[in-house]
Amino acid sequence: MAYPYRHERETRVLSEHFGDPEARTLEGWKKRGGYAALKTALGMAPNEVVDIVKNSGLRGRGGAGFPTGVKWSFMPKDDSRQSHYFLINADESEPGAFKDRELCRWTPHQLIEGAMIGAHAIRAKHVYIYIRGEFFEPAQIIGRAIEEVYAAGIAGPDAMGSGISIDVTLHLGAGAYICGEETALMNSLEGRRGQPRIKPPFPAVMGAFSKPTTINNVETVCAVPHIITNGADWYRQWGTEKSPGTKLFNMSGHLVRRGNFELPLGFPLKDLIYDVCGGIRDGRKLKAVIPGGSSVPILAADEIDIAMDYESVAAAGTMLGTASVIVMDDQTNMVKQVRRMVEFYAHESCGQCTPCREGTQWLARILRRIEDGYGRQEDLDQLLEIGTNMTGTTICVLSDSAAAPVASSIAKFKDEYLALIRRAEPAAAAV
Repeated sequence: MAYPYRHERETRVLSEHFGDPEARTLEGWKKRGGYAALKTALGMAPNEVVDIVKNSGLRGRGGAGFPTGVKWSFMPKDDSRQSHYFLINADESEPGAFKDRELCRWTPHQLIEGAMIGAHAIRAKHVYIYIRGEFFEPAQIIGRAIEEVYAAGIAGPDAMGSGISIDVTLHLGAGAYICGEETALMNSLEGRRGQPRIKPPFPAVMGAFSKPTTINNVETVCAVPHIITNGADWYRQWGTEKSPGTKLFNMSGHLVRRGNFELPLGFPLKDLIYDVCGGIRDGRKLKAVIPGGSSVPILAADEIDIAMDYESVAAAGTMLGTASVIVMDDQTNMVKQVRRMVEFYAHESCGQCTPCREGTQWLARILRRIEDGYGRQEDLDQLLEIGTNMTGTTICVLSDSAAAPVASSIAKFKDEYLALIRRAEPAAAAV
């Protein structure tokens, strides 16, 4: 059965085998060239693997876009007695994101191979794949793949006969959004409450189980086997100088075609919406776009003439994030949609930091009051003031994530807020 989301302009590297059930099996993955990259990497010195990935320009696909090879180079290199850990963040929970889920579902061995290469590069003997608890089917698929690699001698005390020990463990989370933050993930992995840690110390110094740790996103490590096989220059043929390679764009909302599309970084957002995704459904007009998942500032319809790479999107005043593009048509109630996003973050706050614990609830209550017809003119200033006090004042960026769509929606769709407030004024006066 063909995977339903395909377009002729795609550059399918990571997603080439989406929709192919045989690619899920060890035998099927080997027929497609699987584990040749791992064999090559295990024959190289760890620093050589790091250098290839560094030269490729691969950047973390979990949202921050930090250079992967540079991140790997932070790990200690001179203490063979020190335990190291390599953690794979498969706790995909950002509203609008669904790329890692599909990588886990269709190409579990691509993930395991990339994870084992990364473990060798940072001198780690143990890989933990931390997967979202609700991802029941992907977790089962990865679990079977792990059993296969152990039975074949690919993982374990003598990985592929190399004399190098690399173990792989699957760990299921319990459905907390905050555990997608790397230090909260480590706490959860250790059996503690999933709350972010203060940094420093950074994970590369003291991470999981108090040992040096590197955490990478699923999509990031899935790119690694291809880079090892084909080289850094091959990977750089796509994308831009500062944002090389391909990217899985998660397209959702009021589109004719929705789903995952793999395209070079720097692909025009306008073409992504109107060509790849077929435009706005039901002949409606575009109203707004969230380019990187619900936690980034919103773009208005007249701001979409940009390239989808880290630098270009940042220059437009928002972030590429996970490239989870949420498209909204001209019938969208922006106040309602922002309120829904804020309520999500209020629900998912771990409660550790006061600006987040209290601020998200305040934002949600004020937005709900405006939406229900009891808003006041001063509510807009209060929303912005609360958001400012929430930004950059907490251990992690969940608080910032709730404030960003509020501020950007007021800046770009203030008339919608004012219309609800004006409608509410007679009712408010009568109370």
